[in-house]
Amino acid sequence: MPPKYSFIIPIYNEEKTISELYRRVSAVMDTLDGEVELILVNDGSRDRSLEMMRELHQQDPRVCYISLARNFGHQIAVTAGLNFVQGEAIAILDADLQDPPELIPEMIAKWQQGYQVIYAQRTERRKESWFKRFTAYSFYRILKRLADVDIPTDTGDFCLMDRRVVDVLNAMPERNRYIRGLRSWIGFKQTAVYFQREPRFAGEVKYTFRKSLSLAINGLVSFSRVPLRMSTYVGLISAVVAIAMAFLVLYWRLFQPHSPLTGFAMIAIAVFFLGAVQLVSIGILGEYIGRIYEEVKGRPLYTLGEVGRSRKF
Repeated sequence: MPPKYSFIIPIYNEEKTISELYRRVSAVMDTLDGEVELILVNDGSRDRSLEMMRELHQQDPRVCYISLARNFGHQIAVTAGLNFVQGEAIAILDADLQDPPELIPEMIAKWQQGYQVIYAQRTERRKESWFKRFTAYSFYRILKRLADVDIPTDTGDFCLMDRRVVDVLNAMPERNRYIRGLRSWIGFKQTAVYFQREPRFAGEVKYTFRKSLSLAINGLVSFSRVPLRMSTYVGLISAVVAIAMAFLVLYWRLFQPHSPLTGFAMIAIAVFFLGAVQLVSIGILGEYIGRIYEEVKGRPLYTLGEVGRSRKF
């Protein structure tokens, strides 16, 4: 018989957290009202993470692991786990213990009430810099305002989903995965549970500013056409400004030939302004064309290096 619950945890260089992670997750698993499988997804780790996952697999028959052939990124690692799960209710959480496993029973209670997507919504980010809190706060609200779907603010991938929802996610063919956005796009009955996000248990932060910015751009481009419209609006405004400036320059030439507002300075400002508008517009267009390029290649989302299947299910 397949398990009732499945837990997916993507792992990348987490040798310092795996032991504590397993202790806390297994304690939660022991309290549940059905069988549980724990799927650890190795996303090309370069430390002892894979070795420790093999050891857990031998010690606990509920533990299985998937090792990707290289580092494909957090969203693809989560997708790989979703492709392998067998449970009726599937939970996704990170390995750094900022997503508390102890919240999962509350999510399961919501699932038993009939909700099909239960996402964890942060009420506080403890011991994070003001810059991190400000950028995260700003991004989620900008995305919510610009996105074509209602993506809840202050939510990550930490959630519990019904089997039907996971089947729909697995059937979606797009390459640039933004799980929390796709989760909102598919609909179904959704609700939130609230928690205070603790600092990382151990090890280094994996989502650096560069990676966080890349994820933010991916989410915005994947779920909004507003940036394309903005480049159009900026172009129209620039055209209006250019026409107005043309009349002003003509006026200055005819009636104020010695005005300091004419000459090389005005030309340089106009060239730099129009050049900036063109480059920004090309950059925005390039992001969308890049998505098309990735989709039409048709490559698999990931390649597997090793699979340790559960010895219980």
